Amino acid sequence: METAVKTKADVIANINEFLADEFEVDIDTITPEANLAQTLNLDSLDYIDLVVVTESNFGFKVKAEDFPGIKTFGDFYNYVIAKVGLQDG
Repeated sequence: METAVKTKADVIANINEFLADEFEVDIDTITPEANLAQTLNLDSLDYIDLVVVTESNFGFKVKAEDFPGIKTFGDFYNYVIAKVGLQDG
């Protein structure tokens, strides 16, 4: 289900909500500085889930080669924001 987003704040809020739900973590633990893999307790199969829910929520294809540079939630936010083509605002 692709989500309509209008601003960077919309993207971040949407990411936080679907990650908290999908990976069953407290939404308050999801902060820009937090380590994505540690906070979500990601193993290799969980990365596949992360790709699927991201593609489903935002309607773009995630490339495996993009993930090595994504360490924090802030990195992930910036990746999704760039992929959905949002400018400042």
